[in-house]
Amino acid sequence: VTAEADLRGLNRARLLHDGDRVTVPAQPSAQPRAIGGSPGRFVDINTATAAELETLPGIGPVLAGRIVEYRTRHGSFQRLEELLQVEGIGPRLLQRLRSVVTLQ
Repeated sequence: VTAEADLRGLNRARLLHDGDRVTVPAQPSAQPRAIGGSPGRFVDINTATAAELETLPGIGPVLAGRIVEYRTRHGSFQRLEELLQVEGIGPRLLQRLRSVVTLQ
């Protein structure tokens, strides 16, 4: 953890499983950044709108809608691997998303 880490939203009591990643975002800067794909900026797949999800690599309107629909039916994602349950998301796309998404 670096001095720039924003630990306020970190759930320190969350049980981790082998292979889980915990993304600790940087503290907010004075300059706002565009969402998705920007260095140091993550999209929370549990709160993002379909439009915000579309800014992610490999996610278009159809997949964004499926993610929102899955989240509505099943509740918040607890692990990134749950994205594999969304039709159209496979291991390769999940790997691309790991560097730009987070779970809160």
